[in-house]
Amino acid sequence: MTALRKLLALLTPLALLATLLSPLQAFALFEECKDLFPNQQVPTSSQVGRDLCFDSFAIYYSPQDKKPIYTVEKLNRAQLLAPHPRRSNQFYEEARLPFAERAQLSDYRSSGYDRGHNAPAGDMSNERAMAQSFSLANMMPQARQNNQGIWAKNVEEPTRLYAKRAAGDIYVFTGSTGKQGSIGRGRVTIPSHLYKLVYDPQKNSAWAYWIENNNEAMMSPPISYAELMEKTGIDFQLPIKTDAQPSKQSVLTPLPAKLQKPLVGGWYPIFFDEYSPEKVNALIARIQECKVSSVQIQYDLNSELAKRIAAQIGSQTALFVSPIQSSPPDSASVTYERNRVTAIVRSK
Repeated sequence: MTALRKLLALLTPLALLATLLSPLQAFALFEECKDLFPNQQVPTSSQVGRDLCFDSFAIYYSPQDKKPIYTVEKLNRAQLLAPHPRRSNQFYEEARLPFAERAQLSDYRSSGYDRGHNAPAGDMSNERAMAQSFSLANMMPQARQNNQGIWAKNVEEPTRLYAKRAAGDIYVFTGSTGKQGSIGRGRVTIPSHLYKLVYDPQKNSAWAYWIENNNEAMMSPPISYAELMEKTGIDFQLPIKTDAQPSKQSVLTPLPAKLQKPLVGGWYPIFFDEYSPEKVNALIARIQECKVSSVQIQYDLNSELAKRIAAQIGSQTALFVSPIQSSPPDSASVTYERNRVTAIVRSK
């Protein structure tokens, strides 16, 4: 039994490494969350990225820009009228991405830019989805007053209000484009423009909000679906007649596509502001029930807590868990981040 555990402990990190080293692709599959897309049709773009599925949204992520190319959500009245969990404000680095491709918490420190949600926390209807929405893979560097003002009040909230009135499901794509510099050592691209595309299949109609990414941005009338395709170079595959073709001026030159399984899976964070035997034991129980394939422990200052959790998991399961240090940005409103430990769990 001891020999078997040692063998499994060796194979687990090797399997995770193989996943992280899977090649990039210029097309998206989203095999585990196609139901989030209209008619299960995934947008086409020549931008090279990685597929990331979450419980309530999906991300096509740019390893070069270290922010979403786009996110997609399926919203409806019942979902948004249900009691919502409290906003967690607990940002974390996306463990599915190789280190060289992921945005880090420290990239946003003293940058002057907010960690702007693409799939908004306000759309999430349960605690797990809320926690997942704070992945840095879901963030873009957004001008602070823009994020907290015009974007929240004149884009995100009207979209939710429309979903509450709609006869059925609506689909929302959110993203950004252009470049006006970068932030952090990781050089996370600061986009010049932000957009949110709303599609109502009951009416077979679509429109998009399009605003500049600065603190002086002003609202303008929504643009058409055809115009958004022209501006972004993305064909969102909506069943709407248009003669427009996506522009190729704003997209990257694609790498040769390889038929490899994208980085998808049931990943979710567990937060520790202090040691919690209940949380650790519950996680260990899931591992022992063969419901977890890997765990990554992220910490900033509290290495003692991170090592304690990792050691307990390692002593009671065959998983190899190694704490990884990451530094969150300064925050005037969130003071617990520096001592927080985050377990990034991947379900089987």
